[in-house]
Amino acid sequence: MNKFWNFSEDEMGRVLHLNGTIASESWVDDDVTPQIFKNELMSGSGPLTLWINSPGGDVFAAAQIYNMLMDYKDDVTVNIDGIAASAASVIAMAGTTVNMSPVAMMMIHNPMTVAIGDSKEMEKAIAMLSEVKESILNAYEIKTSLSRVQLSHLMDAESWFNAKKALELGFADSILYEPAPHEDGTVQSMMFSRAAVTNQLLLKLADKKPQPKTPVSQLEKRLSLLK
Repeated sequence: MNKFWNFSEDEMGRVLHLNGTIASESWVDDDVTPQIFKNELMSGSGPLTLWINSPGGDVFAAAQIYNMLMDYKDDVTVNIDGIAASAASVIAMAGTTVNMSPVAMMMIHNPMTVAIGDSKEMEKAIAMLSEVKESILNAYEIKTSLSRVQLSHLMDAESWFNAKKALELGFADSILYEPAPHEDGTVQSMMFSRAAVTNQLLLKLADKKPQPKTPVSQLEKRLSLLK
């Protein structure tokens, strides 16, 4: 089994890392791997922080992980620190809160498969992909509140989102490492204070009386005394 997840604990609570391809060995017809993941997930409690850096993988594994995270009793904070593409973006939608690094990327697209056989087999594959797309749309729709038509067009186009675009569309709730609001206020206050000081100096300069100039005749008289 190629394990693509890792649970740990830190001072903030439970942490789950999803790195690399999701289920490079498919979970289809596999009862063991999903159960191991579920057992590890449900073995603890408390808020869970999920870090995602994955190009995607098995859509059915992603669907099961999404469901397990949605069933988790406590809050799930999703942090995307690299990439959440394809199936990994579906898992991200299970977060109570979804945060993205300012340099992270998210990608959504239509599901893909490999099919072999006659025209009937191809038709079955197309029908299956259509249903899989509808199931993915369900997760995106719940999170973003975008219409299914809008989401479908985004999937058709294989859309890539940086953190700000994902935030704008509703795929993310915030951007990691952004300055806190009070810091912005401090900067504005400093800028205001500097402007106030500058204005005060200008006023003082304007009020300052010009020194009387020495007449030319007096300068000539002083020069004659030096001779």
